[in-house]
Amino acid sequence: MRWDAQALRPALTDTTAGNAPAPAADALLPLAGLVRSVSTPEFAGVTFHEVTAKSVLNKVAAGSRMPFEWTVNPYRGCSHACVYCFARKSHTYLDFDAGLDFDSQVVVKINAAEVLRKELAKPSWGHHHVALGTNTDPYQRAEGRYQLMPGIIRALADSGTPLSILTKGTLLARDIPLLKHAATQVPVGIGISLAMTDEQLSEAVEPGTPGPRARLKLVSRLRDAGLPCGVMAMPILPWLSDSDDALDSLFGSLAAAGATGVTAGALYLKPGTREWFMQWIAARHPELAGRYRRLYGTGSYASKEYREWLAGRIRYFKSRHGFYGSHGFSHRDLAGDPREEDAQYPAGSIPAARTGPGTSAGAEPAQPTLF
Repeated sequence: MRWDAQALRPALTDTTAGNAPAPAADALLPLAGLVRSVSTPEFAGVTFHEVTAKSVLNKVAAGSRMPFEWTVNPYRGCSHACVYCFARKSHTYLDFDAGLDFDSQVVVKINAAEVLRKELAKPSWGHHHVALGTNTDPYQRAEGRYQLMPGIIRALADSGTPLSILTKGTLLARDIPLLKHAATQVPVGIGISLAMTDEQLSEAVEPGTPGPRARLKLVSRLRDAGLPCGVMAMPILPWLSDSDDALDSLFGSLAAAGATGVTAGALYLKPGTREWFMQWIAARHPELAGRYRRLYGTGSYASKEYREWLAGRIRYFKSRHGFYGSHGFSHRDLAGDPREEDAQYPAGSIPAARTGPGTSAGAEPAQPTLF
């Protein structure tokens, strides 16, 4: 079915379905530059709001912990629907909610590449590193239709601007030849977001994403193409993906795929994300709801005790699988608390166990049981 035939306009629905005319509220949202709103059976339950942007280069706020100053986000909202996504609250700035709307109301900056090229051509542009995938995924499924990323990559590389991309989307494989060429012009960083190897768990908490096996294959394809590929292994989910078996499987699989480095850390529940995730936990794992409330209290971070315990396990398994001395993807601050994780160990060494909850001196630390 043609995409154009699915455009929603005021007082219209998809007439191909034989529905009577009714208001299409989505098309009336006060989005700056709104051209049209589109719904199609190919993306059941998702509405795309196509807008023309005046600017796409975003300056990171002063004082931010982010290791970059500029970002480009061609999409707002994300059909990957990750229940833990830290960017959910940003959707409320558009008068959408941080829950279902974030998953189903996706704003598309259809002129992103054209506007970016003009911005990069300004004499004032300092050719700073530009990060993509900092808010919502630039290779979510809609990218297959809109194909915004090739123009964005070309604009950045042609202007001499270094870039990095973080994604869960295996659609990035389409652009490997383009990224290889860009890497001959400017520094290019590529990171894959993958924090679990359990396919069932992945389907439950990130239902719109390619599964772990598909993303591991993408890591290998990038490495076979001669491109660096770090991994953002965030978030590690308490009591769901933080067991020794889960961490051993994760880091072992990443090593086998050829990842050039890994950054890992605990689930981060900022406002907007917290409410949606806790609702999901209560519905899907009610036995864990009280534990999560006690572990996170009223804040965004898990308790210091838990984070220290998890950091120790991460260091252990990174070393065990040969990631000693490696550095993770450069977007290390995006999805959690990176401050405790990356101590390095000499080749072949095992980190000394620390005494903690449920441990005795000299024993490997066990998972905290106080929560």
